[in-house]
Amino acid sequence: MTTIQHEYSETISQLRDTIEKLCTEYSGEYWREKDRKREYPTEFVNAVTELGLLAALIPEQYGGSGLTITAGVEILKAIHEFGGNAAACHAQMYTMGTVLQHGNEEQKQRYLPRIASGEIRLQAFAVTEPGAGSDTTSITTTATRDGDVYRINGQKIWTSRAEHSDLMLLLARTTAKDEVKKRSDGLSVFLVDMQSARENGMTIQPIRTMINHSTTQVFFDDVVVPVENLIGDEGKGFKYILSGMNAERILIAGECAGDARWFISKARDYACERHVFGRPIGQNQGIQFPIARAFVQAEAAEAILDKACTIFESGAASCGTYANMAKLLTSEASWAAAEACMQTFGGFAFAEDYDIERKFREARLYLTAPISTNLILSYIGEHELGMPRSY
Repeated sequence: MTTIQHEYSETISQLRDTIEKLCTEYSGEYWREKDRKREYPTEFVNAVTELGLLAALIPEQYGGSGLTITAGVEILKAIHEFGGNAAACHAQMYTMGTVLQHGNEEQKQRYLPRIASGEIRLQAFAVTEPGAGSDTTSITTTATRDGDVYRINGQKIWTSRAEHSDLMLLLARTTAKDEVKKRSDGLSVFLVDMQSARENGMTIQPIRTMINHSTTQVFFDDVVVPVENLIGDEGKGFKYILSGMNAERILIAGECAGDARWFISKARDYACERHVFGRPIGQNQGIQFPIARAFVQAEAAEAILDKACTIFESGAASCGTYANMAKLLTSEASWAAAEACMQTFGGFAFAEDYDIERKFREARLYLTAPISTNLILSYIGEHELGMPRSY
């Protein structure tokens, strides 16, 4: 795309080649059709699974490739850079981390090899609730111990892919908020068998949105979950979820970086090819400069993303800061590139056949999710700058 050449290891180069070929098979027309009908891209997800890409971060002893989060980022980045959309399956990369890091050996042996092979999907991540929003410690969905089972009651919202997942990672309250010393205590994590739950009190309602994201709200009416499906210690689930959220933010930052590359490449090519008033429109600074600025912004954001990966892999305590910064910067870079691309193409950007309007809608999501920009800035202000807590 540019004179700047990104250097990749042999493994990453092979992954990118594989993904580029895959995205050629699942081109824009495939995604446009899915978008029009709001259909889940089952064929693409199956193909990604068969190639072992979703199992990249699962250790080899459990059937995965045992790669680092850097590889996971590059996989998702490449899918978006070459025109695809990994949102239909990206959760499996970070939700399985909760099982891997905090589950017992029996749980790892029982689930991870089957997730790695594609026999089962762990795509649903049920944390957010209508009344709590980003204030996770205020969730009210309860898990009440009843002998050898827990009974789940409550509601989750924005639980994407719930209709297309075999397992759900669920955060629920096991101790009332007014009975705990720390507001982050009393929350527990469970693996929920979706088929069993849907037959015994779970109701899933799709939410139609401006993008094809397969998101839902989920209702629990005395849903029974076996005690052995508790992940880690009861009441410590908030800490377990936070560790997974750092991975989530870094991996989704990879998608944003890939989107930025896609928009910039599209805009650059069109600006050089499109002639108006007898010359390429890219000769006009009003067109050229926004694309150039978007490129600078995207490169800078990727540098922070690379650092976030390095810190995550080292296990350093500052991982949260860099995971948040990477998500903020790459999402803003992607949006700047999207805006530049829309302006470059003019009226044609609104035509479905160019894929820009679809990718434009998809890119906007990550300024809001999985964590809003304001919450990231609040985190930086408190934890890095020592300012008073704002929430």
